[in-house]
Amino acid sequence: MIVITGVTKGLGRALCEGLIKLGHTVVGCGRSLNEIEKLNHLYPDHQFDVVDLSNNQQVQTWAKKVIEKWGSPDFLVNNAAIINQPLPLWEISEEEFVKLTDININGVVRTIRGFLPAMIQQKKGIIVNFSSGWGRSTSPEVVPYCTSKWAIEGLSQGLAQEVPNGIGIIALNPGVINTEMLQTCWKDNASMFESPSQWSRKAIPFILKLTAKNNGQSLTVQ
Repeated sequence: MIVITGVTKGLGRALCEGLIKLGHTVVGCGRSLNEIEKLNHLYPDHQFDVVDLSNNQQVQTWAKKVIEKWGSPDFLVNNAAIINQPLPLWEISEEEFVKLTDININGVVRTIRGFLPAMIQQKKGIIVNFSSGWGRSTSPEVVPYCTSKWAIEGLSQGLAQEVPNGIGIIALNPGVINTEMLQTCWKDNASMFESPSQWSRKAIPFILKLTAKNNGQSLTVQ
């Protein structure tokens, strides 16, 4: 059973559909009610819910519901993230910066708090926290996004030192993919890169091969 955040579009949607085709059970969340309803209609043997990752109560209620119905996940894929409008840091509002970090960093922590205790109890489970090339390098006008993804790298490596044997915490750079997010910050060149569905063909087997032996590693989909 694989839990994925941000399943309504982009990488999360591609992962969701690809994993279901391979016979895995997928439980996902997203913010778009229309897209969540579509997923539930298309895949009635799976579960999709509207969850705002910036709302801790929503996240914890969702995690509890998922565990009660499906048990502890084999994989938790923290994919959901947003990016800022490209601007110098001092021109980005407090509201936009806080919104981004609340989803990209705090949202990941909230899902970990929701699911990790059950994984520890079962003594198995892999948490994949999506990082970015901008979690290991930087670029102008996307400083808030870079900040959040560098935080994911530190969060993943630190948490890896806390979990018991049998659990794996991995920071994963998915690579450069032609998503809406990339188009926001790199409109002219985004079309040069592969689509989410093309990317998922190599990403899914890569993720499924991750084990507790990869705990603490920072990896890139290849």
